[in-house]
Amino acid sequence: MLSRTKEYLRQHNYRYEKSYIRPLMAPESVYVFKFGRHSLNNRVIIRYGHTWTGRQRINEIDLRLHKQKHPRVFQNEADMLDYLETHLARREQKQADHSTDTEKV
Repeated sequence: MLSRTKEYLRQHNYRYEKSYIRPLMAPESVYVFKFGRHSLNNRVIIRYGHTWTGRQRINEIDLRLHKQKHPRVFQNEADMLDYLETHLARREQKQADHSTDTEKV
């Protein structure tokens, strides 16, 4: 599950840790995926179930960047990756601009 996300994070030098939660009273399973460069402060929470044929079906993907209180909710992995690419690229560019500004001083 989330093989494209794991590949994307490896390519951009992010560390990640995954854990699996099987709630006792709910029919859905939950997969928690923490990632970050220096600290694991970003989180993806995947709620999924199984079809009658046994395949996994993703019901909801919650993305919480930098310990957000209100997550971004996606229906599939492709939408989440599109958001990550734009958001993380913007963040890296801001950090690069900030580091060049401090070098000038």
